[in-house]
Amino acid sequence: MEPEVGDEIVLVKGDVTYHGIVIPSPKKDSIIVKLSNGYNIGFRKDSVTISKIEKKQKPKIFSEVKFKKRADLPEISIISTGGTIASRVDYETGGVRWLMKPEEIFFMAPELSDITSFRNIVSPFQIASESMTFECYRILAKEAAKELNSGSQGVIITHGTDTLHYTSAALSFMLQNLSKPVCLIGAQRSPDRGSFDGSMNLICGSYIAGHSDIGESVIVMHGEMSDTYCNVLRGTKVRKMHSTRRDTFRPVNTSPLARVYMNGKIEKLSDYRPRNNDNEVFADVELEERTAIIKAYPNFNPDIINYYIDKGYKGLVVEASALGHVPTDTIDEKFSWIKSIKRAREEGIIIVFATQCLFGRVDPFVYSNGRIMEEMGVIYAEDMLPETAYLKLSWILGHTNEYFEVKRNMLDNMVGEINYRIKGDKSGF
Repeated sequence: MEPEVGDEIVLVKGDVTYHGIVIPSPKKDSIIVKLSNGYNIGFRKDSVTISKIEKKQKPKIFSEVKFKKRADLPEISIISTGGTIASRVDYETGGVRWLMKPEEIFFMAPELSDITSFRNIVSPFQIASESMTFECYRILAKEAAKELNSGSQGVIITHGTDTLHYTSAALSFMLQNLSKPVCLIGAQRSPDRGSFDGSMNLICGSYIAGHSDIGESVIVMHGEMSDTYCNVLRGTKVRKMHSTRRDTFRPVNTSPLARVYMNGKIEKLSDYRPRNNDNEVFADVELEERTAIIKAYPNFNPDIINYYIDKGYKGLVVEASALGHVPTDTIDEKFSWIKSIKRAREEGIIIVFATQCLFGRVDPFVYSNGRIMEEMGVIYAEDMLPETAYLKLSWILGHTNEYFEVKRNMLDNMVGEINYRIKGDKSGF
């Protein structure tokens, strides 16, 4: 009898026996089995012997789990948006899809029922993080403020990792008067894999959301490759630094705010805004859509800047080299940025320079080309990450276009996005 997708089987390959569930194979002459440890293994059909087949209607890898509210635990809310942490294998197609119900997230970490009680679970949208837009940020800010103002002690937002640090920065500026934890959590491995990291991230995030005295927008993710602890990272000073590692998120120009362990132990490492459960949060969701981020590089043609000018953009964040440099004294004049920057400023466009080095800060007064840009009105964004500067400028331009007001606000350390004196963990991988 030929096994079908969803059947539990026992197959033998040489001296080794495997037990698992048949999942779709892209080739007719092969068979793929999902093992109990979460990993998949495949063989040519003619190379194995199937000793047992147990017919199943459909494997239920994820079960709907419901938790009763407990008065002895702090109440938090979960906002599910998609991403790897909220994905699963669809055994009808063999592909990966988002969870259909946000409640299914509890299957990954049933321990959550002993850590916090859940006031509400919402899913305003389910998309990959690379598809996030400013409208998504507006929705998340409003949902988070609503939950916090309705009694939740904290909020967990499950989110794809690719642009998680953009969202954490956006919410840092948009959630005004925030004094409860908003924890953004993702996963580098999908739940069907044995190395899934989302369970630990969720558990650690629940301790921060419900039990910590942190009152900021933070990312809570693995602090190292093993399952030792999670780092709690300020939403404006963090970046995804590796495409696949579980400890991909690292603090930049600073240290983690805290470490949190699976047993609930929290170690404070840096100063942060303290929790105040009495504060009302206001979602200020005004963002200027006509803001862009561009990168300076050798042979860059400044006509690209003219494109943004002609399209009516209001602000540009430039990932400048090192201390904040762009080409000025070029052999061929067409590659000099001077004319295009001057035109942009004459058109009232706000230009902000951040360093593409990430670690360190910009300084316009070391070299002459920096002085030229500063005299034309370029704003040098201290040690802000380019992504953070982009979200901050977009948020400020949503409220004012007046140059000196924009500059004052850009250089004001609103939510810990600027370190006037860099210290802490500056290591890479």
